[in-house]
Amino acid sequence: MDKRYSLDMTSAPFLKKIFIFSIPLILTGLLQLAYNTADVVVVGRFAGSEALAAVGSTGSLINLLLNVFIGLSMGSGVMVARHIGSQDDERVHNCTHTAMLLSLLSGIFIGIFGFFMSGKLLVLMGSPDDVLPLATLYLKIYFTGCPGSVVYNFGSAIVRATGDTKKPLIILASTGLVNVALNLILVIVFHMGVSGVAIATIVSQYLSAIMIVIHLTKMNNACRLHFSKLRINKTELLKIIQIGLPAGIQNSLFSVSNVIIQSTVNSFGSVAMAGIAAGSNYDSYIYTATNAIAQTTMTFSSQNMGAGKYENIGKIYRYCITITVIIGVVMGALGTVFSEFIVGFFSTDKDVIAIGAQRLALVMPFYVFCSLMDVAAGQLRGVGESFKPMVFSLLGACGVRLFWIYAILPLNRTLIFLYWAYPISWFVTFVIQSTLYFFVKKKLFKSQKA
Repeated sequence: MDKRYSLDMTSAPFLKKIFIFSIPLILTGLLQLAYNTADVVVVGRFAGSEALAAVGSTGSLINLLLNVFIGLSMGSGVMVARHIGSQDDERVHNCTHTAMLLSLLSGIFIGIFGFFMSGKLLVLMGSPDDVLPLATLYLKIYFTGCPGSVVYNFGSAIVRATGDTKKPLIILASTGLVNVALNLILVIVFHMGVSGVAIATIVSQYLSAIMIVIHLTKMNNACRLHFSKLRINKTELLKIIQIGLPAGIQNSLFSVSNVIIQSTVNSFGSVAMAGIAAGSNYDSYIYTATNAIAQTTMTFSSQNMGAGKYENIGKIYRYCITITVIIGVVMGALGTVFSEFIVGFFSTDKDVIAIGAQRLALVMPFYVFCSLMDVAAGQLRGVGESFKPMVFSLLGACGVRLFWIYAILPLNRTLIFLYWAYPISWFVTFVIQSTLYFFVKKKLFKSQKA
């Protein structure tokens, strides 16, 4: 591979290179989550449980609206990695400029839509009257930062496709500190509550976008960004959509099932909402760590596809699955054992702590299946299969969750029984995705021999 790029993912030693690539990626995600957690801790401890419920209950709705565009950023990263693997600088250049213009247009669109639709969507979710005004305020401010968030996600996906995961880490570390500092000032000093948390978030998002764009303009390879050359290349756009749109739709429809679950949680009242919001924050740490491995297997597989080195793809997948199991089991065990301690970070309310800890104790022993499901889907996208994983994921995860909510939950309408929908859907989807990958890999080897 061209030495101008940071990491050759098409040759051994793969395990060493997977660690080189994934560790900064894990740290980036964990840092970002730490800053998000700081938002929740600050608002929960200094603005009350209603403010905590307002901020915590908006996550599934934000993901629902943003995930399609985050999926497109994944598609951009896959295609840039594919072109790097095939050493096609012209297509790397075209894909980079198409992706960055697409990111700006997408960010503006979702920002405007989210700003004007926030209140109506929260009403549809059944947000309680005591939470609705604060949640609406938080979302309106949050969505004004979407152009920055989407541009950063596309830009960092392109940078990671070259093998560089350190620069996004540095950017997130610096802008995250700004986020935390503004949280403390705006919420504790100026008593701005949820609006202070939201303002701190969008300031850090725009800073991240500016920094990743500056970095792209200084790169010494075909990913270098030139503002005068920003235009949509039809061929590259269609490829990005082919890979990214099914992934984005899949994640958004996952969010639909999460929104429905959140709506059910909302019906139990603001204390339940706060407890679930506090407890589910720890899930995000496991997901982020193992999602970095999913992105790793996706990027490595994509470069090897571009280079025509299909024989490496199975090795990469086995390494990534093993790493994911270790992370998932260890972090899941910690979440189970220290459930009350973890939730206690976010609230001092005994009822909130009890609900959050109860949820953690149920979900954590099974969370490894969610991680494995994600890695299997990432591997499939890396080899160019995005539509089939979307269909099977929707059947396996969303279908199971919706069936559980509407057919099984009425038999025992409790919060804990509701949350059994997650581990069951994770296991079913992982089995389906793994089976699909086996057949896709078999097909690849047949085409190579032919």
